[in-house]
Amino acid sequence: MEEEIQQAQAVYDLITEYMVTYSFQIVGAIIIMLLGSFVAKKVSGLIESLMIKKDLDVTLSHFAAGFVKILIIGMAAIIALGKLGISVTPFVAAIGALSLGAGLALQGLLSNYGAGLSIIISRPFIVGDTISVQGVSGVVKEVKLAYTVLSNEDEVKITIPNKHIVGEIIHNSQASSIVEIGVGIAYGSDSDAAIALIKQAVIDTEGVSADKEPQVGIDNFGDSSIDIGLRFWVPTESLFETKYHANLAVFHVLAENDIEIPFPQRHVHLINQGE
Repeated sequence: MEEEIQQAQAVYDLITEYMVTYSFQIVGAIIIMLLGSFVAKKVSGLIESLMIKKDLDVTLSHFAAGFVKILIIGMAAIIALGKLGISVTPFVAAIGALSLGAGLALQGLLSNYGAGLSIIISRPFIVGDTISVQGVSGVVKEVKLAYTVLSNEDEVKITIPNKHIVGEIIHNSQASSIVEIGVGIAYGSDSDAAIALIKQAVIDTEGVSADKEPQVGIDNFGDSSIDIGLRFWVPTESLFETKYHANLAVFHVLAENDIEIPFPQRHVHLINQGE
């Protein structure tokens, strides 16, 4: 019991001596940390508001503000530790070693973050654009540091790691997608009249973009028909719905104007060879 009391007394004396010796340093370290936190909050808020005011990406603004805040607080912590007589050299070395190990372990994740930062800064596409990359396409719903989220007309969310976007060929058609369809008319039909009727039917279809004029013309000469090609733009989020309405409108306008849509025919000649 006496030995435990002596140990407790020794610890008390050590703490008392430390507090007496470093009392001003402790107060100074606390003031430095409080001041550092205050400055970090103000500076990060100023940077974020300035970036948003300049119409920069929101994700990039949050990332830059958070990074600056952590950097200022880290610098304040290093200064405060120095005030307490604690050498920060071992901590810096340990942090460096941990950073190297974490970097190797999280190489794939870090490459996604790096690619995401590149996308946010260069802005090859923004939220609302229709992009096609790596064999998938859809409307951009979110651009995060690690991944990009697309969505199609079926409301299927497609998540693409950003490292699979940067460095690839990206097709960006903004908010619209192009529809390419075709219809055959009989060789005896008036092709000029058919093209004019089809074009007007597509223009009158609800959902077809009015910003770009539809392209209609003879695409090919088939065995049984003159193939009319149609190209027009529609909002990506109603791609198939608008395409089906356009197909129906073309069918009706051709039927109403007695323009025949032929079907494949074959002429068979029977040769009767006498025995």
